[in-house]
Order: sequence, then C-alpha cells, then structure tokens
Amino acid sequence: KSQRSQAKTVNFGIIYGVSAFGLSNQTDLSRSEAKEMIETYYATYPKLNTYIQSQIAFAREHGYVQTVMGRRRYLKDINSSNPVVRGAAERNAVNAPIQGSAADIIKVAMIRIHESMKQLKLTSKMLLQVHDELVFEVYLPEKNQLTALIKKEMEGAYKCAVPLEVEIGSGSNWLEAH
Repeated sequence: KSQRSQAKTVNFGIIYGVSAFGLSNQTDLSRSEAKEMIETYYATYPKLNTYIQSQIAFAREHGYVQTVMGRRRYLKDINSSNPVVRGAAERNAVNAPIQGSAADIIKVAMIRIHESMKQLKLTSKMLLQVHDELVFEVYLPEKNQLTALIKKEMEGAYKCAVPLEVEIGSGSNWLEAH
C-alpha cells in the first residue's frame, strides 16, 4: 500500500506540475532524486508535456477547459498578470479535464446502475461514492448478479481508447472490501 501511495503521489504530482522541492517534501525522495524522477517521467511520457501545454494554451485562448463529456470549467485567472494566480489557473487547466472527466464517467455509471437495480427490483442499495469507487450494501443472494451489473455499467460508462477496468471488492465492512 505504501508503494502504491507513493506512486500516486508521484504520478499526480508530476501531472499537476509539482516541483522537485514539492515532490521531495511529499515523498521520501531527496530533492535531487525528485528532480531526476520528474525528468525521467517526462522523458518516458513525452506526450504528457504536449498535453499539459495544449490544455494551458486552449484555456488561455478560450477561457475554459472541458471534460470528455463537454462540461466546461471556466478559468477567469488563466491570463492573470500575477504569476501565482496564473499558475493556479494553469494547474486547474490541466487538472479539471482529468478529474472532471472521471467525475462525469462515474456519475453516468451511478445513474445506469441505479436504473438497472430499480428495473430488476433488487434489494441491495448503492450507499455512496468515494472518488472513483462506489459502496453498496448488498443483499447476499443478489451478490453475483449485482457484481456483474456494477462491473458492466462502470466499465461501459464511457468508451475510451484505453478500456476502463473495474476491480470489485467485498466484505462485511469497507476495510474488508479493500
């Protein structure tokens, strides 16, 4: 889990423009290791910088960015003369399409799951959403049917070039389900 946590910190940090100083403070990497990690990351994924720059350029020209489903995030400070304010807007120009698209996709999945559960008259309940996961209270005789339904609807909520894959866990509490 700690390796996964550090990998998430590195991945999200680099995508959202973390500095070597910032990355070293958030991980157990030294500042020079963090700098090397960032440089290696961009060398390994050269299109990432292209994506980041194109998002910022689009936002500067149009004043907004959008999710894969077309929802817009307006960035009033994207052309600010204040570099700190502008930098925050630039990070939002990169972040909002990613996080917003994930939110759009999970909401589509939730609506489809809810409608299917209602149509099938299932007793189980969708309880809550936590980031990219859904939590259910499952009536045990419905477990297999509901598991298949959830997987199908979450993986099919949006067709991407890279297929969405869902992991399903179960347990008598949230900790066991992980």
